[in-house]
Amino acid sequence: MIRLRKLLGAVSLLTLAVATPAAPIAAAPASTGARPLYKDANASIESRVDDLLSRMTLEEKIAQITAVWTEKVRIFDDSLQLDPSKLAQRFPHGMGQFTRPSDAKGAFSPREVPGRNPRQTVALVNALQRWATTQTRLGIPILFHEEGLHGYAAVGATSFPQSIAMASSWDPDLLREVNAVIAREIRSRGVSLVLSPVVDIARDPRWGRIEETYGEDPYLVGEMGVAAVEGLQGKGRSRLLPPGKVFATLKHLTGHGQPESGTNVGPAPVSERELRENFFPPFEQVVKRTGIEAVMASYNEIDGVPSHANRWLLRDVLRGEWGFRGAVVSDYSAVDQLMSIHHVAADLEQAAGRALDAGVDADLPDGLSYATLGRQVREGKIGEALVDRAVRHMLELKFRAGLFENPYADAAASEKITNDARARALALKAAQRSIILLKNDGMLPLKPEGSIAVIGPSAAVARLGGYYGQPPHSVSILEGIRAKVGNRAKIVFAQGVRITENDDWWADKVTRSDPAENRRLIAQAVEAARHVDRIVLTLGDTEQSSREGWADNHLGDRPSLDLVGEQQELFDALKALGKPIAVVLINGRPASTVKVSEQADAILEGWYLGEQGGHAVADVLFGDVNPGGKLPVTIPRSAGQLPMFYNVKPSARRGYLFDTTDPLYPFGFGLSYTSFDLSAPRLSAAKISVGGMTRVSVDVRNSGRREGDEVVQLYVRDKVGSVTRPIKELKGFQRVTLKPGEVRTVTFTIGPEALQMWNDHMDRVVEPGDFEIMTGNSSVALKSATLTVAP
Repeated sequence: MIRLRKLLGAVSLLTLAVATPAAPIAAAPASTGARPLYKDANASIESRVDDLLSRMTLEEKIAQITAVWTEKVRIFDDSLQLDPSKLAQRFPHGMGQFTRPSDAKGAFSPREVPGRNPRQTVALVNALQRWATTQTRLGIPILFHEEGLHGYAAVGATSFPQSIAMASSWDPDLLREVNAVIAREIRSRGVSLVLSPVVDIARDPRWGRIEETYGEDPYLVGEMGVAAVEGLQGKGRSRLLPPGKVFATLKHLTGHGQPESGTNVGPAPVSERELRENFFPPFEQVVKRTGIEAVMASYNEIDGVPSHANRWLLRDVLRGEWGFRGAVVSDYSAVDQLMSIHHVAADLEQAAGRALDAGVDADLPDGLSYATLGRQVREGKIGEALVDRAVRHMLELKFRAGLFENPYADAAASEKITNDARARALALKAAQRSIILLKNDGMLPLKPEGSIAVIGPSAAVARLGGYYGQPPHSVSILEGIRAKVGNRAKIVFAQGVRITENDDWWADKVTRSDPAENRRLIAQAVEAARHVDRIVLTLGDTEQSSREGWADNHLGDRPSLDLVGEQQELFDALKALGKPIAVVLINGRPASTVKVSEQADAILEGWYLGEQGGHAVADVLFGDVNPGGKLPVTIPRSAGQLPMFYNVKPSARRGYLFDTTDPLYPFGFGLSYTSFDLSAPRLSAAKISVGGMTRVSVDVRNSGRREGDEVVQLYVRDKVGSVTRPIKELKGFQRVTLKPGEVRTVTFTIGPEALQMWNDHMDRVVEPGDFEIMTGNSSVALKSATLTVAP
């Protein structure tokens, strides 16, 4: 992405010079003395937009559908502070959107160019808004957007577990609460739009962005997506932004999570049926159940048509079928890529025309392509009505955010609420509930006594995951263990191996650590662990070894699911000591740890756990917290099994020579320090009509000796259909906490939405027949009953 921007730089400067004439088109006459309608807070938003649009020049309109990011340094002085004298010169027609005010100068790693703290960010936002509202002709405020996938990606903000970890909690209420904190921290700095959540279903773990998703299942992703949006924007379908909230951006529409060869931006080789059955549902659920105001199109193509040029996707389906009324924004540089990558446009002008016609309302992050629209309208290549449509959607966001009434932020208030005690406590709770126990031969929970070796590449560093923020303090696993045991046990640390030379997610080049140096570190680790009682070993990824590959020179996808570098050698060498080993996986995607799974005494999957991850891991290792997370993805045994997901068709996975089709760990799987007994499902009605409903009840009993959490899961199978149907589909889940001996009845409702499908005429229907209703605590540990649907 960054290299692409440099290549387009010369083109963009020329385009801007040509597209912007010396004199603007004459605006509609301003009212004489009377307050303009668009400034009347009591008027309807529709009438305010109509009034404002009627007063705008073409150039002022183009400004509203473009943004400023890499060019921001041109309005700063040498100390990277705003220079007001440069604003009018560079942006004579106002500024529509400002990209990431918390970063100092655009697309740079915060490790190289430190970002702005709350007070500095608010100062910049307020100064820009003061200029926009008082020094431009129409006084249109600026829309600011930021990243907030698992915490505000800024200095001082709270870092929560990465999305794949939050999905492992199977707890939408918790995710809603987390996103409410993310929203208040972002809004407190004067920002009204966040580029989150990601509701792509992830069906290829070679893809480095799997960490940003809520997993592989459409239902789970949809429920988590709805919760995330409600946390960010507030519950209900009101389109007005409440205090302390931000507009969410639903991304990426669509097919992004199963790219060809597992490489980012690759074509999505999926049919319309596959889209409607798997990729569309999470987006549709969020659009229909929340007040979502922004949707981001995806980088990839579907059936030869890139999403940013796909009229059927953005207009017919999103707006027509689902009734979306907000703004469609581009992914970064994606409009430009219609020319540079997809080659469906010969130049930036054609790219802009195709995207605008398809329904993309804003060109992020810099507006290089949309800067050409003024000239194209003047030359008759594009109708101004298309520009007006896009401008209308972006202005509506500003009115609904209340920016025309109060565009300013309070620095003192922002400092007070950012990463406060409440936020840190929630980060800890989220990490605790996200951890999955994959294996336990009785080693866990540990006793805080004797001697423990803490070893591995992620033991002494808190890995936050991609789109990371910069929390004031983050806790490593080593720190968490030391804080937990105090003087009650001897803690020995050794690095063991390094995975990559650098772990900066932003850095382009990724170099694996030197094998010879790693083997020296392995020898040191073996000596450190030789005389201890037990070993806690961290394995997995750095933020570089699996990440978003956003350019040819910034790759992040891998063809193998094996552990990078000499991590397997480290495990083998420690296993040879004959000590009990508990492995903690800290990673951004599923890893094929077949040998580790066979030989380790216990395994925790942590993914990336956020700033409090070290405390959370220690809480689980020593039994203060009973793990209750479940896998939101299937973990394959090898890349040769891909694609690997649970909701396959009946003809899939006949078998392999010399290997199995079984996964290493199935979807929905996770153990506990206690045990649970689940009854078979009971139906309130075993026969219903096509439009009818039935209740499914399951008794859950804690049959162990300690309190714990279980996730009851409901799956449905259409036994005979007009088209092939999956062998099972998740249609409900509930996480419950039970004391020893406690019994609770969990109830689900099954109606047309859980039973419907796309038939052989591509109509959404409920077909009469028998359905298998399955309940259990994973996708493979299920008991069933039969439901008959009558015509």
